[in-house]
Amino acid sequence: MSGLESLYQELILDHAKNRRGFGLAEPGAHSATIHQRNPICGDEITLRVDVEGDRVASVTWEGAGCSISQSSASMLVALLQEDGGDDGMPTADVEALIAQFREALRSRGKIPLDEETFADAAALSGVSKYTARVKCAMLAWVALEEGLRQA
Repeated sequence: MSGLESLYQELILDHAKNRRGFGLAEPGAHSATIHQRNPICGDEITLRVDVEGDRVASVTWEGAGCSISQSSASMLVALLQEDGGDDGMPTADVEALIAQFREALRSRGKIPLDEETFADAAALSGVSKYTARVKCAMLAWVALEEGLRQA
């Protein structure tokens, strides 16, 4: 295993153990709660998104499953918190991130996730080579996408 792969594996395990945004916050005035399940492996995510105006104010979640699904949810929340700051990230930017993440994960390794854009979530680039694991990594992102439509 290369040094970079080892680092990525450590990031995935860290996020799986120290889950950012874990625990559902109380619903806000404009929130949506979405439950997603991966029938292939049994991963489950319940995600709550709170939208204020045109910004994603907060994302919290609960779930159980493999380290990829759990770390992906944690990485998603960390990314939104870092890039959105106290005001939250514009919903259009969040939707664009989800689309880019989906494209990279469906590329079978041809499109790597940019570290500048995706921060720790770039560690999930290697998942795209394993089609059975793509759904694990996409679970929280799909839940957020659905939540944005409903909020």
